[in-house]
Amino acid sequence: MTAMNPLILSISVLLVVATLPAAAQHMPRVLMGVTNVAEIDNPEKHEAKNNLWEVAPAFHVFVMHGFEVDFVSPRGGPVPFSLDVDDFDPPGMVSYTIRYEGFREKANNSLSPRDVRPTEYAAYFVAGGLGPLFDVASDRQILAAAALIYENGGVIGGCGHGPGSLANISLPNGNYVVKGKKVTGFPNSSERSSRWSKQGTLLPFLVEDALRARGGLYQSKSDLADKFDVVVDQRLVTTMFMSSCANAAREIVEIVRKH
Repeated sequence: MTAMNPLILSISVLLVVATLPAAAQHMPRVLMGVTNVAEIDNPEKHEAKNNLWEVAPAFHVFVMHGFEVDFVSPRGGPVPFSLDVDDFDPPGMVSYTIRYEGFREKANNSLSPRDVRPTEYAAYFVAGGLGPLFDVASDRQILAAAALIYENGGVIGGCGHGPGSLANISLPNGNYVVKGKKVTGFPNSSERSSRWSKQGTLLPFLVEDALRARGGLYQSKSDLADKFDVVVDQRLVTTMFMSSCANAAREIVEIVRKH
């Protein structure tokens, strides 16, 4: 068998790459907003943090579908997690993404808002944990980046308490991104029975209240066929509880691929 000339081989490879679809040459990127806040400022020092069992499954879904993921936090650098593997036995999806998909490296090197280039991202996502309500939800640079991602045709999403950090995203026309759209997130009924937030009294605001206040058409448990359903309205994707975070991420993947 005759060996192919190295020059011809190189040219052939270049031609193949050049004819690949843009999506194959440039994988979509997702920006995930995460908190730097480890503890709530109260005498008992209740835990804030990012919920690992919500962030990691979403991260895994994005990576599994060929997306590149970056974390952004108000201060940049390492970010804290509740339900971490050092203290709990995590679900398989969480363990897998930590072991094999570079999760820790990304989480230990979150971008600062000034380092984010919004035009490079196809989606912005905030998972749960109480922490993001204390800083991500009000960080002007992160909110502005998320708004630009949406304005450029990107998708905005969140799960659990995460949608609370979407409520303040304001678009150039002055409207909040959730205004007039079906949206959901951790409900008041669940928050008021939560010992983690002392019935919501430790939080700067309640997720459901914030989404309603910004004009969102909040979908309560009674509005949904199943409380774990993912609510999709145009390019806004939200869900109430931790166990649905991976499903919310899958919906975002599908919307990005269609666009």
